[in-house]
Amino acid sequence: MSQLAGKPAHPAPSERIWTGEAKKQRSAPRAKRGILALRAWQSREFTGAKPMMMLVLLALLGALLLLSLSLGSASIPFDQILSALFSGEAERHAWTSIVLKFRLPKTLTAMLAGMALGVSGLLMQTYFRNPLAEPFVLGVSAGASLGVALVVLTSGAAGGALLAGLGLAGDLLLTATAGLGAAATMGLVLFVALRVQSSVTLLILGLMFGYLVASMVSLLLYFALPERIQAYINWTFGSFSGVTIEQLPILALFVLAGLLLSAALVKPLNALLLGEDYARSLGANLKWARIGIVIATALLVSAVTAFCGPIAFIGLAVPHLCRGLLASADHRLLLPGACLAGACVALCASLIAELPGNNLVLPLNVVTAILGAPVVILVVLRHARGKL
Repeated sequence: MSQLAGKPAHPAPSERIWTGEAKKQRSAPRAKRGILALRAWQSREFTGAKPMMMLVLLALLGALLLLSLSLGSASIPFDQILSALFSGEAERHAWTSIVLKFRLPKTLTAMLAGMALGVSGLLMQTYFRNPLAEPFVLGVSAGASLGVALVVLTSGAAGGALLAGLGLAGDLLLTATAGLGAAATMGLVLFVALRVQSSVTLLILGLMFGYLVASMVSLLLYFALPERIQAYINWTFGSFSGVTIEQLPILALFVLAGLLLSAALVKPLNALLLGEDYARSLGANLKWARIGIVIATALLVSAVTAFCGPIAFIGLAVPHLCRGLLASADHRLLLPGACLAGACVALCASLIAELPGNNLVLPLNVVTAILGAPVVILVVLRHARGKL
């Protein structure tokens, strides 16, 4: 009995198998474990109803494009819209002008802006691992607002009349100053991103840059003339109708560049879902990934802010909408899903803002807040219950 007491008991076969597997798992290199886990997770992402949901989003986008071209204060038959688009001439010259000069640029602008904001919001939430992060946390939108404020609020009555008389040149000047303000903020954030290792530090510094620039805008508002203040406030409401057919290629170029750069970051973004330590063990270069994310976000947000104003809530709500619809965290699905869902949400907001059949046009940011706030509330409640 004493000899049996001194010897360790032999484990059961099931216990031996379990402990052996556990030892192998613990002894495996961390990078290999991360790669195996990532591959096992990604292998399930393109199965089931997820591709079908992408097709549904694509069909919904096509329907909203047609609705955006057909609905408005002027009723135009659908066949005449197709004639104006494909042959360049409808039965009435006014219909051709409405479709090609007003509705088509507005529709394409809404689609591009929705794509840009949806993808940039996804980048920010993935990188900062914060469900309430949005495209404007880096202060790029605040920099664009400062550029516009410097032109609009300091021009005075004579300068305002001059800007109004310049027409397209005045619009391009406002767009250029917004772009320069966004570029200056982006350069400052990039300078910091090269020197800090923590994403939380970058997030805090980006928020501080935004507050600092917003205080400068508030100071300009305090000393500006009342009519200049009203002009600036109208710009902050946001609009997809201010982009002309001549400006549209410039917006499309910036958005396309940002989307292509985002697509090139799919692997680092998926690796970041496992945490920064796992991402490093998988071989991801977090320094260059951080720079790529900042540049892509800055390109997307600065272009939209410069041409359309600071559009709120779309970048915050669309990524959560995509995760819910696709039931996936794989960026190979989420990036195209954010493009489609962002374009759909932006087109819906544009249609609601214009209230077809009325001359009343609501501020775009009012509509996006009505559409986006319930999504954010749902996210907060799920997070509070520990389900996020």
